[in-house]
Amino acid sequence: MRRWLVVMAALIGVCWSLPAQAQERPRNVILFIADGCGPASFTLARDYLRATAGQEQLALDAHLVGSVQTYASNSLVTDSAAGATAFACGVKSYNGAIAVDTAGQPVATLLEGAEARGMATGLVATSRITHATPAAFSAHVASRSLENEIALQQIGQGIDVLFGGGKQQFVPPEQGGRRDDGRDLLAEAAAAGYRVLTDRAGFEALTAPPAIGLFSDSHMAYEVDRDAAAEPSLAEMTRKAIDLLDDDPDGFFLMVEGSRIDHAAHGNDPAGHLHDILAYDAAVAAALAYAADTPGTLVVATSDHETGGLTLGRDGQYAWRPEVLARLTHSLEPMVAALQEDGRPIAEVMRDMAGIEDLTYQEGARIEAALDDPRRLAAALSDVISRRALIGWTTGGHTAVDVNLYAFGPGSEAFSGHLDNTDIGRTLARLLEIDLDALSAALQARAVGDAR
Repeated sequence: MRRWLVVMAALIGVCWSLPAQAQERPRNVILFIADGCGPASFTLARDYLRATAGQEQLALDAHLVGSVQTYASNSLVTDSAAGATAFACGVKSYNGAIAVDTAGQPVATLLEGAEARGMATGLVATSRITHATPAAFSAHVASRSLENEIALQQIGQGIDVLFGGGKQQFVPPEQGGRRDDGRDLLAEAAAAGYRVLTDRAGFEALTAPPAIGLFSDSHMAYEVDRDAAAEPSLAEMTRKAIDLLDDDPDGFFLMVEGSRIDHAAHGNDPAGHLHDILAYDAAVAAALAYAADTPGTLVVATSDHETGGLTLGRDGQYAWRPEVLARLTHSLEPMVAALQEDGRPIAEVMRDMAGIEDLTYQEGARIEAALDDPRRLAAALSDVISRRALIGWTTGGHTAVDVNLYAFGPGSEAFSGHLDNTDIGRTLARLLEIDLDALSAALQARAVGDAR
């Protein structure tokens, strides 16, 4: 993988031996993606902070510059794979596509272009690192479901920092993994010079790249449930990644995803959704602080799509109640486990985990009727909590709602207004003087050669 990138570095130099561009070229780019986070979700988080901490703004708010339309090539409602492919490659593709075009041909990514320019690169996520968004920056497969292949490509990509969950995709079954080829990719990475870490102690001790940190077998915990002694926060991973990449004389490209914002919205999980948004905003704040002190650093933040169809206010009432969410101490997942696996009484769980001390007969009956099915039980718990908070959900899937766009630093003026999701990738490529089309042509030619 590295060899073709070295060859392409010369091509990029030729393609960009043009007069200076209007915008200043950033030295470092940090791209944030709040998976499944629409405008209402940011309002939810802001209103919560105002009600509970007297804080009037999110760290993101001062840098709102526009909006982004999110549709895929085959649907007005995108999935995360097509959305991330638009950001990473600047092309529209079908739902499920991982850095391939509508014909299934590989298309080059910003991360590959950055590597070809000699920049350091990193990916940070709270999902499995092989999940759709980080995958689209670091692999080329026809379907997002091919996570074992994605892991294999990520290890061979030469990425300097990989932080997230998903250890199971890198190791064989005898180590608790899901690889069916018998390979231990973490051992292979260590032999190639990577520092491999799987716990908080290793994370704290890490001082130099290249590094792979996988802190859970699958996705990392929701922020509201996170064991701080076991897993770093998104902000901590972001700061560590920046520290590790900062010394590269050619700058760095870093993608950071608040992955589980989306997962909580799929489950209509108020506490999971809220606290992962706040964790994401804290990570953005860390990057903005670095950018303010480090000239040449561009921070761009957006979302791949909205999830859940969240509304603040429901049933004709002109109100919503953040204080209801303030009493929640867990996401829905441990509440379901407490009821189903531990057999704890409904009233006790709702009191201890949701702060509801006046559960009505009707609410209790709704929960009791769903005890035999975890999905129905989670939905019943969500309904009780959401009705009390006066928030609504229209779907357990994605929607076509436009999403917010934020930018700070050199080149940020290029992101103003209403943009297509492919414009994010294309604009970042232009600012970094990366010719994605030339890189894609070389990548496809290499793929043809490998197939012969």
